[in-house]
Amino acid sequence: MSDDKVMLLEDTTAPRMKTVLHVGCGMPNPRKLHSHFRRPGWREIRVDIDPNVEPDVEADICDLSAFADGSADAVWSSHNLEHLYDHDVPVALREFRRVLSPTGFALLTMPDIEAIAQLVVDGKLDAVAYQSPAGPITALDMMFGHRRSVAAGNHFMSHKTAFSRDRLGHLLVDAGFPRVVVAHGNSFDLWAIAMQKDAPSYLDHVFEDPADKAAAPAAPASKKAAAATNAPAPKATGTKGQKGSLS
Repeated sequence: MSDDKVMLLEDTTAPRMKTVLHVGCGMPNPRKLHSHFRRPGWREIRVDIDPNVEPDVEADICDLSAFADGSADAVWSSHNLEHLYDHDVPVALREFRRVLSPTGFALLTMPDIEAIAQLVVDGKLDAVAYQSPAGPITALDMMFGHRRSVAAGNHFMSHKTAFSRDRLGHLLVDAGFPRVVVAHGNSFDLWAIAMQKDAPSYLDHVFEDPADKAAAPAAPASKKAAAATNAPAPKATGTKGQKGSLS
């Protein structure tokens, strides 16, 4: 999903310098930072496990102990969680929540395994699904990691798990986020905002299309997860693409 289709509603609170942890940042490139965080008033801290990309902080996203509890205003995670072993995903999500301030939020995007699986069902396993800066991308690349990068020796690019909209919502609620919104993107991707309790209320509506009030909700979270966090079930406000608001 392109940044021009992801725009946050305006926050009218007094401006102050905010910190976003750009986890799994990769090589320095301002365009990798979501456009919302390129606005004045945001300070990016680049975090990556690979020292070759020269991060500000070299760290595994499962261990963000370099950052104090509640020290960040936002976490931006773009195509990182699928590179973790499945059992490490809850650990990383709990770390995201831990480092966020009481008004903070995490913005995440990753491959949508359901959309990718449809390509497989349609007989397009090795067909080019779209073009990226890294070259043509197929269903195989989206499922298992960018094959050309892995073949070149960058094993960090391998994919080890996968997410549907409902599964991602459940995982975020289980990680302790009180408010979660998950939506399908328009490029075989998922988008989610996971919010702390006191995060601004406009964040609950960033994926909504004001002209479309009939969007299908996600399946409710398990009662156990909702009860443990005193949180509402994860919800989504679109099934064909994110039409609303973050930028």
